[in-house]
Amino acid sequence: MGCNSSKAKLDITSAPAARDTSENEFVEGVVCKVQDINENEMKTFELDEEKVLVVKQNGVISALGSKCTHYGAPLVNGALGDGRIRCQWHGACFKLATGDIEDFPGKTITLPRKGATCGTNAAAFRLGLFALLQGDDRKRQRESEGAQIGTIQQQTREAHGKAGGACQRENRGYRGRALWGHRRRNPATRRLHGPDSAGVQGKLPALRPSESEQADGLRDRQGPVPNRPGVAATAVDTAANTVSLSNGAELQYDKLYVATGCKPRKPNVPGADLKNVRVLKDYDDSAYAFPLLNPDVEIVVIGSSFIGMEAANFCVDKVKSVTVVGRGAVPFRSTWGERIGAAILALFESKGVKYIANNGIKKINGSGAVSSVELNDGQILKCDILFCGIGSSYFTDFLKGSGVELQPDGSIETNEFMQTNVPNVYAGGDIAYAPVWSYHNRKVAIGHYGLAQYHGRAAAVNMLGKNEPIKAVPYFWTMLFGKGFRYAGHGSYDDIIYAGDVEGLKFMAFFLKEHEVVSVTSCGMDPLVSKFAERLAEDRKLYRSDLQEDPLAWSKAA
Repeated sequence: MGCNSSKAKLDITSAPAARDTSENEFVEGVVCKVQDINENEMKTFELDEEKVLVVKQNGVISALGSKCTHYGAPLVNGALGDGRIRCQWHGACFKLATGDIEDFPGKTITLPRKGATCGTNAAAFRLGLFALLQGDDRKRQRESEGAQIGTIQQQTREAHGKAGGACQRENRGYRGRALWGHRRRNPATRRLHGPDSAGVQGKLPALRPSESEQADGLRDRQGPVPNRPGVAATAVDTAANTVSLSNGAELQYDKLYVATGCKPRKPNVPGADLKNVRVLKDYDDSAYAFPLLNPDVEIVVIGSSFIGMEAANFCVDKVKSVTVVGRGAVPFRSTWGERIGAAILALFESKGVKYIANNGIKKINGSGAVSSVELNDGQILKCDILFCGIGSSYFTDFLKGSGVELQPDGSIETNEFMQTNVPNVYAGGDIAYAPVWSYHNRKVAIGHYGLAQYHGRAAAVNMLGKNEPIKAVPYFWTMLFGKGFRYAGHGSYDDIIYAGDVEGLKFMAFFLKEHEVVSVTSCGMDPLVSKFAERLAEDRKLYRSDLQEDPLAWSKAA
């Protein structure tokens, strides 16, 4: 499946005299000649000074906005699947026929596709100008297809993050009363990469502001949706259909969505409650840590997976020293194996990060605030800030005795419609022990915000009676010293096959369980992970036999 970019001379049949970016403004014109684009090819053209992505599949030519609604990636370089495009950066998916988002991350807006007409020689389109401006902040929020069919009198969501926000937005406009509660003051923030992102520099990267007592822009049939920041659920009575809140209030519900997420752990050692022993979960954590970073500060990070290594990556050029303490010989060993972990470790060491392998923290020393840490082998490290990236536990204790069944680890089992054992109670996000389509629909709890958004949308449409089963394909990423790592799939593995230069950080790795490829990761080889994710979404597995002669041959097939 090809991709290209073109700047054609266009026959614009109508164009606005002034730049009106309202939702009612459209531009139209001939975008390209039919023979300019081949089957299963993607190209960009210009229409009234804006780029348009044109795709031909099964003889049908479609036109959409050219940029992903998440970080603005050029979708012409994405992976073309069956009837949709998957972004090459973070895995968001958009439907060719409508532009609707089908998998996340991204904003639940419609990429424009209006009034496509194809004559004998030319493809002409009428496109929404507002939605074409994907690089701007002026993005159009779409209304859910299912929003008008709901007969729910009142829905309640105890949620604070991506899963809750996606559910709230997908239910926009339904017939009834919606309520949104979340224990954080700053809900629904974009993912914070360690203590970085816009948030640590004083600009909260919130998808919905928390200053108001109503969710900005979200309305149901009775008006703006009530928003309760800083208010947590303390109990649920599924017999009475009520939620008790930390402010003493009680909410009545007909259907309930729970997406309460996780609580990061601190090490269970003396001194863990000292000042400047920090976790990195949300905006408040980052806002606290960022002002403390200066050239005299010595930082210790415990944990050598995504959170810990992202924190080290961000801090190292701002402080005196950064030392990562890891349980394994190399970072990411349990996820990606020894060889990839060693290549990443070499990158970090070249940037000045020190790594102490096969170790842990025995004690945190200090008077009021942390001053040093003692490791299991007796080493003493000077420490002004200790960042902890060692896992988390689920915020589900308030459900004990509610009738909602909890797994031994505190996660909540759901079916393919995100329903718990109580039919009118739904769960999603990190806490959901839910089916994973790419993992033979086996159930697992996976903590990642793209999947949380997907769960939120799925729960919303099913609360509205759509009965759409989830088909989850986990997709992860991280950015380390300018190197983008992508990862798709899920499952334990017993073998790894490599393509490319692992040590040079331009590679793709295939993780196999017996003969099946259960997951892949890559660095510097976009959009291969997205192509693999689309295969999984279409239930087309990769096997060892597909990799024998050329590990990348599968990605070159039309």
